[in-house]
Amino acid sequence: MTSITAETILAAYRIGIFPMADSADDPSLFWVDPDRRGIFPLDKFHVPKRLTKSIRKDPFEVTIDLDFRGVMRACAAPRRDGGDTWINPEIMERYSELHDLGYAHSVECRRDGELVGGLYGFAFDSVFCGESMFTKVTDASKVALVYLVARLIHGGYTLLDAQFLNPHLETFGAEEISREEYQARLRLGLQSLGDFYSLPEGLSGSDILQSITQTS
Repeated sequence: MTSITAETILAAYRIGIFPMADSADDPSLFWVDPDRRGIFPLDKFHVPKRLTKSIRKDPFEVTIDLDFRGVMRACAAPRRDGGDTWINPEIMERYSELHDLGYAHSVECRRDGELVGGLYGFAFDSVFCGESMFTKVTDASKVALVYLVARLIHGGYTLLDAQFLNPHLETFGAEEISREEYQARLRLGLQSLGDFYSLPEGLSGSDILQSITQTS
C-alpha cells in the first residue's frame, strides 16, 4: 500500500485497523490489526502519586489543537534512544488532513512558550485512538496524557485505544485485551458520540485531577 486517503483511514479505524510505516524513510504503508490490543479503561485510569504532585503545580501550559502539525513533527523526530519512528510523510499528510476535518486532535504542553511535550490521536464516535506522544522535558507527555483522559471522560468517550501495551502505559492502568474483546468494545464505541471540546480549556491541574477521580 503506497497511498491512502483520509476517508480510507477513517473507515479502517471503524473496523479496528490502522496504518503504519516501517520507518520515516519508507514511503509504503501497511495495515495493522493486532492479535492483542492495548487500551486504557477510562474508569480505571491511574495517575501515579509522583505525577499527581507535579500536575498540581501546573508545570506546563496545556492546550488543545493549537499546533497539531508541530506535535506530529515532534513525534516523528529521531528518538533519543536511537529507535526509528513509524511516522512517514504520507502519515503526516493524511493525519493533518484528518485534523483539518475535525477527527485528529493534539494535546500540547508548553513551557515559556516552547512546545516541550504532547500527543496526538484520532477520534470518532466515542472512541479515541492514541497515536504517538513525545517529551523534551520530564513529565510533559505524561501530563498531556492525563489532560487527554480528563477530556475524554468529560466528553463521554467510552474507549481509549493505546494500540500496543508497554510498561510505561501500564503504570497508568493500561491493559491488554484480545482482538475479539477490542472489536466488541469498538462496536459499543460506535453507538454513541463523544464531544472532544466539552471540557473547558485553561483548567488547573487540580481541576483536571479532580475530574478524573470523580469518575474513577
